[in-house]
Amino acid sequence: MGTRRTCAAVTVVLAWGVLAGAGEAGAGSVPTLHAAPRYLEHTALAPGVEYRQFTLATSHGTALGHLLTVDLRQPGVSLDLLHPDAVASRARLSTMAAERSAVAAVNGDFFDITETQHPGVDATGAAVGPEVTGGLLLKSAVPQGQRFGPAAPLGTSTEDVIGVGTDRIARVGRLTLRGTVTAEGRGTRPLRGLNQYALAVDGIGAYTSDWGSASRVRATCGVDTARSAPCSAETFEVTVREGRVAERAGTPGKGPIEADSFVLVGREAGARALRELRVGDPVRFDYGLRETHGPRFAFALGGFPIVRDRHRLDGLDPITGAVRTAAGIGDGGHRLYLLVLDGEMTYRAGLTLSELADVMLGLGADDVVNLDGGGSSTLVAREADGGRLTVRNHPSGGTERLVPNGIAVFSRPRPDARSQPGVRSQPDVGSRPGERR
Repeated sequence: MGTRRTCAAVTVVLAWGVLAGAGEAGAGSVPTLHAAPRYLEHTALAPGVEYRQFTLATSHGTALGHLLTVDLRQPGVSLDLLHPDAVASRARLSTMAAERSAVAAVNGDFFDITETQHPGVDATGAAVGPEVTGGLLLKSAVPQGQRFGPAAPLGTSTEDVIGVGTDRIARVGRLTLRGTVTAEGRGTRPLRGLNQYALAVDGIGAYTSDWGSASRVRATCGVDTARSAPCSAETFEVTVREGRVAERAGTPGKGPIEADSFVLVGREAGARALRELRVGDPVRFDYGLRETHGPRFAFALGGFPIVRDRHRLDGLDPITGAVRTAAGIGDGGHRLYLLVLDGEMTYRAGLTLSELADVMLGLGADDVVNLDGGGSSTLVAREADGGRLTVRNHPSGGTERLVPNGIAVFSRPRPDARSQPGVRSQPDVGSRPGERR
């Protein structure tokens, strides 16, 4: 199809009728923006994948938007999680997308970016919410009060995700970790985390080789309702190798975790339970994910909802403008709208969360999640001729920020998922008996 450009003064209306007030009746369903976008560029990147650039008048000035529209009905089109080699690490979106030969990508979830409130504790770079890739679970969600990012609407959770099921239909759902830690002769306790930067008070979390080499101290800092609360004074860690306790430590450690091993970190009551274990004790952990509805997710990552069933959620901030990234679902789950705002100084005022919901409704999205914004907002796409990947927006920090994950768009038969050396369970039926399966 190639590339076609239109003069910025010409208004091109696609699915934006609701921006002029033609949306459904009902509380929260009628957008407040009344300006149509002005399209500057429209490019077919691949069959079923289109890129558009537009400007839009907002309450804070003019926003410049970059939009990917993805048709999942198109043969060969698919989505998956982009992520570095470890959960507790970050990389440039463009690098991760190039390594996977993606057609395009946007940045993903909020993450543990700074630990100024916990002097001496390293930020892990790990994401807030769950991560599923190739049908495999990499991590689960931190407690609600431990999240990063702007205030989320009431009723949302760090367990909320957007993704695509094994039926190739996109949806917004919720993934809740369900698991146990069993020590032979010493009973069973709940598993409260998997490769997370923060654990629930009194909890025990498991860390596998997918976590990477980052320090696990951060997992015992803050509390369920306050990320800035002090680190726990009562912690304990055990390393389990080939199904038996191999090492014990009073404080969480760091360094790579071997493929035949896992680490259990406990705080408060969880620490007291782990302290009872002795070297040589048989230990296993089992886990799975409870999903709200629909087939198992083949791919998913965290983000907080701002639109459900074509209704804006109550409590969206109508005042604070910012550079944003959002993902929306339309056409019965067969179409994705991936929106990233430009961070160039002229457009940096961006959109409020309320305006962002309006824009996504105008595109035709029925469900929308807000992803990490500000300096993280990045959209990369290949040139129209299939050439190299380029960053299409101007990141507000002046260059690409290192991020923990993103949403990748492919236009080819879906590749086999990369081997995940630390996780062998499926998200709906998982176990970790202490030995490879």
